[in-house]
Amino acid sequence: MATQTAARGAKGATTDALYLWQAQDRKGQALRGQLRAISEAAAKEQLRKQGMRAITLKKQGAGWGTTIKPKEIALFTRQLSTMMKAGIPLLQAFDIVGQGSTNASLARLVSTIRTDVETGTSLSAAFKRHPLYFDNLYCNLVAAGEAAGILDTLLDRLATYMEKMEGVKSKIKSALTYPIGVMTVALGVVAVIMLFVVPAFKQIFSSMGGQLPGPTLIVIGISEFVVRNWYLMFGGLFGGIFISIRMLRASPELQSKRDRLLLRLPMFGGLIRKSCIARWTRTLATMFAAGVPLVEALEAVGGAAGNQEYTDGTTRMRQLVSSGISLTAAMSDSGLFPPMVLQMAAIGEEAGSLDFMLSKSAEFFEAEVDDAVAGISSLIEPFLIAFLGVVVGGIMVAMYLPVFKMGQTI
Repeated sequence: MATQTAARGAKGATTDALYLWQAQDRKGQALRGQLRAISEAAAKEQLRKQGMRAITLKKQGAGWGTTIKPKEIALFTRQLSTMMKAGIPLLQAFDIVGQGSTNASLARLVSTIRTDVETGTSLSAAFKRHPLYFDNLYCNLVAAGEAAGILDTLLDRLATYMEKMEGVKSKIKSALTYPIGVMTVALGVVAVIMLFVVPAFKQIFSSMGGQLPGPTLIVIGISEFVVRNWYLMFGGLFGGIFISIRMLRASPELQSKRDRLLLRLPMFGGLIRKSCIARWTRTLATMFAAGVPLVEALEAVGGAAGNQEYTDGTTRMRQLVSSGISLTAAMSDSGLFPPMVLQMAAIGEEAGSLDFMLSKSAEFFEAEVDDAVAGISSLIEPFLIAFLGVVVGGIMVAMYLPVFKMGQTI
């Protein structure tokens, strides 16, 4: 029987599709929504059992929801925790989450995990089969919850942790997205001016004759170079970006150098360092509160910081702690943490409340990240406006100088 059920679950995991529906209930009221079913007939049957008559059913394409974002994993964890605390059986909780998901990939993942659990696999082992979505930290915390019989509590802590981490990531991205977007637009505007606007002015100036001002000659010369070599310039730019990304992914040494450089960037370096500290302390606090031994917890913490320098530093700290040195001394030796974090860790070790003190440190630096993002946004906006004004305005002034000169002559 279990084999047959597993087979059906595996089949459903590969053939379920998402349908958008419009229907009428028994009172004739128009309703709409979405559901997951193996076929259109099965979708209509689901609606019929709910007392509704299907009017339209629209199957979503295969490309709908092809990726699973970390935010969706965090939401899945929160939903699972809430339903377990409410006393809903684990398999039924998986069914509810899978049917309510608008992401086909997430629904298939949930269905696959449900099948594994139904056939006797532990929940942590089922998660470990999908390392792309559930890292060692996630699986270790779930295993600790299963062993201690507090899985709902551990899932709640894990969901809170993931929500906090995604919040920090989102703030960092928002701080970086604006200047990158503005610079991209500026590059596009300058390219259009150089490729189309300046050559048009050049033809006008050629018909006028006379000696052109120096700034105008410089801009025309740059425009001629861009027109002749635009494919090499843009090809080199995008090719260089593509090759750099591939090299970074393939070389841990380059990743380490990049991460060290990021921490030393003016303006953004402090923001990235605060983000790393917030994520590092939040992760260690979560694992330590779950009862994971300190040495084992440090093994999973390094990668959670999102920076290779902190990963390498955590590896050295783990070696020192395993040899009998206190966590505070190991953190101080790494040189990666400010005195406030070291002091909080020392108090936590002395008072036996390390997880609480690390959580407070994480909250402090998460607030610092918020303030830093707000400060950078307020500082960088006038700088970018001034930069665009100088570049674009300088080009246009240079092109109108001959017109002004001609007007003075007349």
